[in-house]
Amino acid sequence: MARRALTTTTAAAALTTAAVLLLTACGGGDDTSPEDIKGAETGAKSPSASASAPEGGEGPDISVPKDLHLVFDFDKPSDAKHAAALTDAQNYIRALDHGIAEQDPNDPAYQFYSITGGQAAQYAKSQIEGWTKRGLTVTGTDKYYDEDVTTLNDGQGILVSFCRNQAKFFSKEIKTEKILYTKESLSSYQKFRLRMVRPSGSSKALKAWNIEVIGEAKECRR
Repeated sequence: MARRALTTTTAAAALTTAAVLLLTACGGGDDTSPEDIKGAETGAKSPSASASAPEGGEGPDISVPKDLHLVFDFDKPSDAKHAAALTDAQNYIRALDHGIAEQDPNDPAYQFYSITGGQAAQYAKSQIEGWTKRGLTVTGTDKYYDEDVTTLNDGQGILVSFCRNQAKFFSKEIKTEKILYTKESLSSYQKFRLRMVRPSGSSKALKAWNIEVIGEAKECRR
């Protein structure tokens, strides 16, 4: 995949005004409209480590249910910083699904892998809240592929982007364990962009600061 540097202006255009989609876990059957997260602007403040991050640099539990299979079909970048950013972007995704499974909008997992008060943290919390209110969890197979890792100029972090195929990723009612199957469509395919940064402090993990999720991503359909 291409490895290149972007200007700060380009990074801002890509992530500051990002529209986000509710994770459907439906294989494309729900007509979920994009919605902007209030207060998700980048801002001028420097990122700080999450208050809930475990001490000693060890991450929290990000395990997911046995009936949920997260597939990351990525090539490991040769650049160590890019490899670390890609790994922790995966951890952010796992942490989000962990929070949904736990039905906990304040789950420490996503808080550890995102910047406190940042857009990515707000996105994760809103996703988990949506699933929790509806009494739903996730099941099936969720695939991520076609990764691209880019260094941003002027200390803006590392941009990690990848495609998603959720055609076999479904909602499941917690009370009845009924799986809400739906058919594959263009809505099954999404494009993710995450800006990963290393906050000041003792944390060894890179954390998601901003996120953009583009629905009906034709370039991801395959």
